[in-house]
Amino acid sequence: MVDIFERLNELYDKRREIELGGGDERIDQQHAKGKLTARERIDLLVDRGTFVELNPFIEHRTNDFGLDEQKGPGDGVVTGFGKVNGRPIYLFSQDFTVFGGALGEMHAKKIANVMDLAAKNGTPFVGLNDSGGARIQEGVVSLDGYGHIFYRNAIYSGVIPQISVIMGPCAGGAVYSPAITDFVFMVENTSQMFITGPKVIETVTGEKISPENLGGAAVHNSISGNAHFKAASEEEVLQHVRKLLSYLPQNNQEKTPRSEQQHDDDYRPDLIDVVPFDAVRPYDVRRVIEQVVDENSFMEIHQDFAKNIVVGFARVKGEAVGLVCNQPKVMAGGLDIDSSDKAARFIRTCDSFNIPIITFEDVTGFFPGVKQEHGGIIRHGAKILFAYSEATVPKLTVILRKAYGGAYVALNSKSIGADLVFAWPNAEIAVMGPQGAANIIFAKEIQNSENPELTRQQKIEEYRQKFANPYVAASRGMVDDVIDPRDTRIKIVQALEMLRNKQESRPAKKHGNIPL
Repeated sequence: MVDIFERLNELYDKRREIELGGGDERIDQQHAKGKLTARERIDLLVDRGTFVELNPFIEHRTNDFGLDEQKGPGDGVVTGFGKVNGRPIYLFSQDFTVFGGALGEMHAKKIANVMDLAAKNGTPFVGLNDSGGARIQEGVVSLDGYGHIFYRNAIYSGVIPQISVIMGPCAGGAVYSPAITDFVFMVENTSQMFITGPKVIETVTGEKISPENLGGAAVHNSISGNAHFKAASEEEVLQHVRKLLSYLPQNNQEKTPRSEQQHDDDYRPDLIDVVPFDAVRPYDVRRVIEQVVDENSFMEIHQDFAKNIVVGFARVKGEAVGLVCNQPKVMAGGLDIDSSDKAARFIRTCDSFNIPIITFEDVTGFFPGVKQEHGGIIRHGAKILFAYSEATVPKLTVILRKAYGGAYVALNSKSIGADLVFAWPNAEIAVMGPQGAANIIFAKEIQNSENPELTRQQKIEEYRQKFANPYVAASRGMVDDVIDPRDTRIKIVQALEMLRNKQESRPAKKHGNIPL
């Protein structure tokens, strides 16, 4: 007669078998590639001792192509929940030691189940991706499984934060799930994303390229913009995930988490020297950010992509904020196709999760050129206008220096819904720069002058005095206050305090139609 202890021994034997995944040999192969196992990754991501596994005994139910003779503990994926910084998250971690992490029917079912639990409980969802793609032996049901995951990525978008971490191959249809999520992390040299791999590309087009050069971390962080973060190791990338979660609320109904407030003097005397008075001299806007936000709190997003704009999370008096900043040292801070997409996406992410948006503006305009026009700069630039106009979170703008043309309007001006706009005394707010404007307005006078160059300089100065300053805009209510640069943090702290309980609605509708 079987007693309870025999049953318990059977239970623990099965659990040990499941925890071993594909076995010691395949684990060693994973380590030899510089990769961790699915469970080792979970241990690094969540707080120690908090992970609870779900559906560990699920296995595939396919008998074709010899699968009936192959065991697949957990069907190649570990799912469950745990805590990060004391707050719960749900997650999956694909196990490359079992079927190469390939996704089949039950593998997808496990992921879909845990995604539903995350949404029901209003909890962030993290996916650790390391998979050979669809499980070909299971045929069309594996593709159906991807569909169930994509659907949940889409309908839970803007409801709970979704984070994808690429920790190995991610190819074919599998890449579309990370593409829908809010943030994508990659590991240098070991993770890749692509729709079609190098061999297929070579067969179809004749082009030869390595997996890393086609879809590695450097490519997606700097060229395609498909990834937001990269790190040299899996340990480092998972620490970055933990840090990112500290800025995000659990769901779209919560306020952002607050950390202990700093009690330093908010007056920042060094700011007066950061931005050159000369409007054409470059500088690094990160120096402005460092002076305004809490010390060491800035976490830049998309750091290597579209460098003419800087976006990221930081804290001001312990409160999480999102920053959108022109970068004058790259393309003079002008907006192009990629920077428009980068900014618009970040603005909408902040608005989805109740994170106030602060804009540091120093922009020459939308970047000119045939390539930009033919590439659709009109459509892409309109995304920024749409994103700011649609956002209902607290929205602040500080005009540091230049604010020219349509880019001035697009970057959170009062006319498209900014709550407060501040300008430094040297700000130039105008349709275009004084040089260009004077050459157009006073073209005949300059041409007919005895000394055209002297007349041009006089007219440039005349235009600057009349229009290229913050006081004309302030007199019309387009700027709420002209401030001493050294008081910038003080003003932002006061504004965030004033807007903490802001309530704003939009007309009832199914959703807006952003110009994609």
